[in-house]
Parts: sequence; structure tokens; C-alpha cells
Amino acid sequence: MTDQEQESLEHPRTFLLVVDASAELSAALRFACRRALHTNGNVALFHAVEPSDFHHFASIADLMETEARSEAEKLLQRVAADVQRQTGRMPTLYLREGDTNAQLLAVVEEQVDISVLVLGASAGDEGPGPLVTALSGRLAGKITLPVTIVPGNLTNEEIDALT
Repeated sequence: MTDQEQESLEHPRTFLLVVDASAELSAALRFACRRALHTNGNVALFHAVEPSDFHHFASIADLMETEARSEAEKLLQRVAADVQRQTGRMPTLYLREGDTNAQLLAVVEEQVDISVLVLGASAGDEGPGPLVTALSGRLAGKITLPVTIVPGNLTNEEIDALT
């Protein structure tokens, strides 16, 4: 066994996947799961619930935030089940409340076992997505680990060939 293989067993890589309801999530999820499988690593899932902009009535804002958190939990559970199916392991879940960019940077700083950030990029004309744009622009110097951007239009076969 090589030194690199031994280190991989002692300190497995964790691939942090940003989860949202976008179409490109599927490609990024498959990529993260395949990389975790081939490196004896783990997958972690991140989602941030943005604060409500509705401030006129506190009770309505609270209800909206409760519903948003419930939907986020359901989304994470569905994606976690898919990770379990693809890797045989349950992922670590990070559900935060607040600005997505700020919360993502906080998780990356707090969790030293995270090795790679995996993002899905939109293949449409509207651009790669707000998080990819931010991390490749104004936040590029603030991220402290490698970022893998997976084009959302890759087929399963193309992802399998890459991983």
C-alpha cells in the first residue's frame, strides 16, 4: 500500500456538496458520490435556508421560515437517501439558516475534514448560478479548499468516465 493510499484510509476525503432544487444537482451529486467511492471518502451535504424578506407581520414571517426549513429538511433527506444508495454510506448533513455564501464559508472553516467543495453549474444561458459565480469571483480568495464545478449537462456515462 502506498503512503497516499494509507493516508486516504486514515483521513478519508469528504466531498461537500451544495444542495438546492436546481437541475444540475443530479450531475454534481453523482460526481461527488463517485469520487467518494473511488477514494474511500465521504459525502457531506450543505443547504442554507435564507431568511424571510417578509417583515410586515412577525407571525407570517415565522411561518414562512418554518415552512422553508421543513422543505429544506425534506430536500436534504431525499438527497441523503440518494447518497446512501450510491455510496452505501449516509452523508453528513449541514443545514444552516442565513446567507448561503456566509454559511457555506462558515461550514468550510469549521469542518476541517472537508476536502473538496462540489458545485453544480447550470448549462443554460442564464449563467453558471449565483454560488458558482460568487465563488469564482468575489469569494474566490476566501474559500480554503479546492472547488470542483460540475457542468449540469454531463451524462451519467460522462461523469463515470471522469471519476
